[in-house]
Amino acid sequence: MILSFDLDDTLISKSKFRLEKRNLLQRFLGVEFLRKGTIDLFKELKKQKHQIYIYTTSFRSESRIKWMFYSYGISVDFVINQQKHQKRIRKTNFNCSKFPPMFHIDIHVDDSIGVEMEGRKYGFKTIIISDKDENWTQTVFNTIRLIKKM
Repeated sequence: MILSFDLDDTLISKSKFRLEKRNLLQRFLGVEFLRKGTIDLFKELKKQKHQIYIYTTSFRSESRIKWMFYSYGISVDFVINQQKHQKRIRKTNFNCSKFPPMFHIDIHVDDSIGVEMEGRKYGFKTIIISDKDENWTQTVFNTIRLIKKM
């Protein structure tokens, strides 16, 4: 299964949720903080043979995003940033902030209710995570299990 994750306010924030610890090199290089639980979640998803994509509306470069995750000891399979999204979405007859089926993504994890509404409208599956959800990784696992059963 291919899962994609939003960055800002889903996996990255300075103050909305608890954060993973950064090492000295990460601090020196200004690597962004990841949400607490991201490392274990990604490692377990990889162990279960899922592919992990990042789908963000930010203009961060693909290499910067991949390097950030690599610095935490985890890898992502593919990165869709705003430039890549805009290039692909121009070829369609509709406009939305994210369209995971365009990249063969099975489930998209985000914090935005707007993305959830787009999912209902355009027929793609989402897992919406609140910044208050301390058990957000379990929410992801439980939803994946439910979707697999369908």
